Amino acid sequence: MKLDAPVTGGPCWVELGTSDLDAAQRFYTRLFGWRPGSGPRQGAGGYTVAHLGEAAVAALAPLYQPSQPVAWNVSFAVADADATVREVTAAGGTTLFGPVDVSDVGRLAVAADPGGAVFQLWQAGTFPGAGLFNAPGALGWVELFTRDPGQAVAFYTRVFGWSADAGERYTRWALDGDGFGGMVTMDDKFPPEVPAHWLPYFAVEDVDAATAVVQRHGTVLMVPTSVPDGPRIAVLRDPQGAMFGVYRADDER
Repeated sequence: MKLDAPVTGGPCWVELGTSDLDAAQRFYTRLFGWRPGSGPRQGAGGYTVAHLGEAAVAALAPLYQPSQPVAWNVSFAVADADATVREVTAAGGTTLFGPVDVSDVGRLAVAADPGGAVFQLWQAGTFPGAGLFNAPGALGWVELFTRDPGQAVAFYTRVFGWSADAGERYTRWALDGDGFGGMVTMDDKFPPEVPAHWLPYFAVEDVDAATAVVQRHGTVLMVPTSVPDGPRIAVLRDPQGAMFGVYRADDER
């Protein structure tokens, strides 16, 4: 990801909703070296901020309602959450929650694109988002899995002003030329019950070593693979069922 700080329209934060907060903290501390500690929204209903050094990099929280899936949630920075929610609706998406103020920290909304992929909108107050990107243990890429790529391109380019560089097998998202994510078309290899979704990728020093840790405590969904002219990656699932990706920190996406 070429973005190295939160910018309007780009990914700024990731949150895990989990069925076992203590187990998730142990798993990700072992995998990424995170340090759970104080920070924005700390203590709000179990909301826990993970740090690398002094930088906040992600959050872990319990499930707040029975229908909430165990999953990683990607937040995108916006200048005005209320105006963006109106644009989401006008573009064919759905508002699922908010916008609501989170004390003086920021303003939050949860939305879904026309294909059903859920994402969050974050209007910064005192907290702009992650303090570190692309370093081992930090967010480095976000990927949309969708069954209707044409519809997704129309939606996200309108709502966030992204550009979409469509290659033969992969589409890359960018803001003002700075790449930060991609899009995968869900074909018949994906079971019909798997919904459209956003998948975060975290940088690691060694993809194979990280995968070995997950093999002991979680599930490997895609073994370490070197993408032609791209990074070495793997797709993994934590013990509670949340999916995420890892990629070698020195590799260009």
